[in-house]
Amino acid sequence: MMKIAILTDIHGNKLALTAVLNEIDTRGDIEEIWCLGDMIAMGPDTNEVLDILFARPNIQLITGNHDEAILSLIAGEGHPETYKHTREHHEWVAKQLSAENIDRLKKLPRMIEKVINGTRIVGIHYHIESDKRIAHIIDEPFHTIVDATLENMEKMFADYPTEIICFGHHHPEHFFQNDHQVYLNPGALGVSKGNTAPYAIIDFTVLKPIIQIHHASYDKKAFLQSFETLQVPQREIMFKLFYVDNNVR
Repeated sequence: MMKIAILTDIHGNKLALTAVLNEIDTRGDIEEIWCLGDMIAMGPDTNEVLDILFARPNIQLITGNHDEAILSLIAGEGHPETYKHTREHHEWVAKQLSAENIDRLKKLPRMIEKVINGTRIVGIHYHIESDKRIAHIIDEPFHTIVDATLENMEKMFADYPTEIICFGHHHPEHFFQNDHQVYLNPGALGVSKGNTAPYAIIDFTVLKPIIQIHHASYDKKAFLQSFETLQVPQREIMFKLFYVDNNVR
């Protein structure tokens, strides 16, 4: 029996990640951390984020679409057509990635699963049809993002043989459940228009797991300033879409 933390969509935000891990470590009761992809891109802290994650012995990591698109660029295997608006930024991130972190990312799976205290839990970045589970990112295997509703979650994930399905990709929080499944996306840890970094904790020490979404505060102003300091490509459009309300920062 144990408690686990669920993180997703860190997107190169070291300050947000550090704030969340500090809260987790301070609790002292989290035995395992699941990180559900998109560790890099959008934010500038590429190797810093990966070095922190890969250094932790109690973490399970999987890839997300941004991680895989950047690896594809590095390998000379192309870039997904629908991601062309992010190509300049992805190329910049690709140049930052250390050889060690390229190797580490290439070894990660797309899915993790475990049975804890009789409850099966699965982690995936977002739904992938069964016949596309090993498809290359160029073939765009991840499902198109759908509205965060119970009905849509049931349509996407009902066939997964699990009681709890954890995912990311769509940045808002999702927490839905029916009689036999829970659908949990704690929200994008590193990408939000607020000043906090969301993550979830699942408590398996009780008969019916308890799920709570938490928010860690961090220095958002310093994070945004680092985009200017490093001259991150396409930063203005990212500020507008993901980080800043009313273009004020």
